[in-house]
Amino acid sequence: MKRVKIILRKDVETLGNEGDVMEVAPGYARNFLIPQGLAVEATEANIQQLEIQRSALARKEAQERAEWEEIAKRLEGQSIEILMKAGREGRLYGAVTSKDIAEAISKQKEIALDKRKVVLDEPIKFLGTYPITLKIYPNIEAKINLQVTGEGGSHDEDAG
Repeated sequence: MKRVKIILRKDVETLGNEGDVMEVAPGYARNFLIPQGLAVEATEANIQQLEIQRSALARKEAQERAEWEEIAKRLEGQSIEILMKAGREGRLYGAVTSKDIAEAISKQKEIALDKRKVVLDEPIKFLGTYPITLKIYPNIEAKINLQVTGEGGSHDEDAG
């Protein structure tokens, strides 16, 4: 049976991902994929358009990656300080979360960073210095030092 070539415009779970060139049954393409906007016929013009889109996307990703690498270099080895209220033996009232760390980086280093990029196994509950890993971009990480210091309170002298 003759098959037709199509270019997927969106991910199709049983078929492939956006941008893939596939061969499918003519009826499947004509009656489902194309009318649903999931695919277009793989004409010479559509294939050229796909190549243009792929190269533009690759350039954009390379530029984005370079920007994130620069940010990682600026952050690597830096120290961030967060003031928290603490009680005896340096136990915090509350905890330092990845959101707090991302906000501190934004204020102190003027770098906007999503809290999901801060790798924190569990919230920090004591005063002290902690190594923190930032997963800035796929395969790009930066390590910073987080200094959690006590603010106010009459028990700060007891902190260890």
